[in-house]
Amino acid sequence: MRLTSLDVFRGITIAGMILVNMVGVADDKYPLLDHAAWNGCTPTDLVFPFFLFIVGVAMTFSLSKYTPENKPTKKVYFRIFRRAAILFFLGLLLNVFWNQGVWTFDVSSIRVMGILQRISLSYLFASLIVLKLPRKSQWIVAGGLLIFYWLTMTLIPIPEYGAGVLTREGNFGAFIDRLIIPKQHLYAWDDFNSLGDPESLYGTITATVSVLIGYFTGEWLKDRKQADSQTSMDLVLFGLCFLVIGIIWDVAFPINKKLWTSSYVLFSSGWALMLLAACYELIEVRLIKRWSKPFEIMGLNAIALFIASVMLIKVTAKIKIGTGESAISIYNWIYQNIFASWAGTFNGSFLFGVVTLLLWYGVAVLMYRKQWFIKV
Repeated sequence: MRLTSLDVFRGITIAGMILVNMVGVADDKYPLLDHAAWNGCTPTDLVFPFFLFIVGVAMTFSLSKYTPENKPTKKVYFRIFRRAAILFFLGLLLNVFWNQGVWTFDVSSIRVMGILQRISLSYLFASLIVLKLPRKSQWIVAGGLLIFYWLTMTLIPIPEYGAGVLTREGNFGAFIDRLIIPKQHLYAWDDFNSLGDPESLYGTITATVSVLIGYFTGEWLKDRKQADSQTSMDLVLFGLCFLVIGIIWDVAFPINKKLWTSSYVLFSSGWALMLLAACYELIEVRLIKRWSKPFEIMGLNAIALFIASVMLIKVTAKIKIGTGESAISIYNWIYQNIFASWAGTFNGSFLFGVVTLLLWYGVAVLMYRKQWFIKV
């Protein structure tokens, strides 16, 4: 079984990733295309958890045939670990190309964590939970991890800061990261100063739950005998429930992407469920598909497009045109001279992102026509 709506959802998500990443390099950008400064959530903050949710839904079709009675073989575990290792290595490779904000290949100070590393670990842990535990226990573990993370982040005191200090450097997760990962291998720019990491190792606990919620959704969809509007409505209702619980939890444990708080997991999963419901209703139920083809094409090579687009950003942001103080990066030259010069800074950064997105769509179309589908 393959859900076209899931490929479309993945394509929408990777398109959002490319757009916000490209716009994010500019000094001026639309607020909706920027991350929340700390607590809170903008549409940009939903892109990454959407991708983890999609990873979980996709897991359904590869792992759901295995049960405690029909146990997976060693070969299955090998494939899971291999995929996780490849994703982690690719993330490290991206970090090597832009190490601690500098164009260098010095692996002695390479940042360990990152977006692909978080996807890798969350996928690995979620897969093991799914394969090792019956369904009811999986739900209990997912809820237990959210509560465990909340309690440890708010109740355990850490040296010099105390308990429940949810700042960049004072939170319990950053403390655990500093214990495990040497300082020179932590995120060291954008005010983090090697005291934590926005894709922290400890935050993998709740990121794993983001994947598991996607898996539970996929399992539920797989059990539907036919695509109908009731299924779409049920997805919306589940999504609204998650949203409400996340907003209520926000009072005690703020919605925060960089900390990947428990309230943020539920809040972002609620929006993911509702966007999936919209795609499912239009594509699977009403068979309205013409609008979705570009996103489906991008969704079929999502990881490849993400890695290539990040590499392009790193290259254009670091290679300079000219010498001395007048040297300017390729990114800023294009942004200032082709877009901002006539559209202004806000509109210029947005248009630069849109044009870049269209460029990668063209690459995706070429890969689609050549039947080049790069899987990890």
